Amino acid sequence: MDSMAGIRLRDALERHQISLCLAALAAGFLAGAAVPGASALQALINPAIALLLYATFLAVPFTRIRAGLLDLRFLGLLLLLNFVLVPALVFVLSRFVAHDAALLTGVLLVLLAPCVDYVIVFSALGGADHGKLLAATPLLMIAQLLLLPPFLWLFTSGSVAGLIEPGPFLEALVFLILLPLAAAAATQLLAGRRPAFRALAAAGNASMVPLMLVVLFTVAASQARRVLEEGLSLAWLVPLYAVFLAVMVLAGAFTGRAGGLDYGSARALAFSGATRNSLVVLPLALALPDAGGTAAAVVTQTFVELAGMALCIRFIPQLLPRPAGRAAGESNRRNRR
Repeated sequence: MDSMAGIRLRDALERHQISLCLAALAAGFLAGAAVPGASALQALINPAIALLLYATFLAVPFTRIRAGLLDLRFLGLLLLLNFVLVPALVFVLSRFVAHDAALLTGVLLVLLAPCVDYVIVFSALGGADHGKLLAATPLLMIAQLLLLPPFLWLFTSGSVAGLIEPGPFLEALVFLILLPLAAAAATQLLAGRRPAFRALAAAGNASMVPLMLVVLFTVAASQARRVLEEGLSLAWLVPLYAVFLAVMVLAGAFTGRAGGLDYGSARALAFSGATRNSLVVLPLALALPDAGGTAAAVVTQTFVELAGMALCIRFIPQLLPRPAGRAAGESNRRNRR
């Protein structure tokens, strides 16, 4: 009975995950605006994301990660999308804020760096092949670490490229990806031998949505005042970030289809193209001379993206549907439950 209740609760959370994500964002922003000390929650963002990714990795069979490393077509299209198509679009969009050095730097920092953490969770919730994204994480981290300085030099005439340091990227790779991944692998290995670890592994899927809500609330609450302090100067950025997200979802879907990928891999491309590495580049923004405006530009992108991802969970599967036979079979199984 307890097991059936747990399944019903998990299904209810998944059915209402979009409205729950948007509610968590709104509640976090209101709490952050009302409570002066809410910015201290920033210290909890990375631990919360690490725990969320651990729960996500528990649900990924590690044979899929090995298969992802061998899928050279997917990896090639992923690099094409994030380091050829994205920079071209970012250059065009960034011209709308080229008059403001702080905003321009923030826009370039955040839009040129593809996400490597919660994109895995959102892609899992959207039915994408998140195992392949997980396998590609080290490649994306290394590529952005190498390419971000020359892109910044090219787009800003060399004014901020020399300020990029590898520390935040390497810390994110170790603490947000490698350690949760190792813990999940150990849990999966021990699950076949010990009931306690088997129960822990089984809880991975059920905890993904609640942990996502915790992350969204924490990010929104901790960054709300930084956004409010900049006020109207950020108004230009909201439509700019929304356009970026929409265009890259479509570009990812088109690239996946044109490249002959299956629906899960094509969905993974769409999620990767649309999501950015805001939580990793935020420390870089805070270290720059005009930290206030630059960091606020990065945080604004986080809010727009998180709200957009809540919608992408629903619309990317519609844009890239499963084959008819498989979709019908999964629908029948849900109805029988």
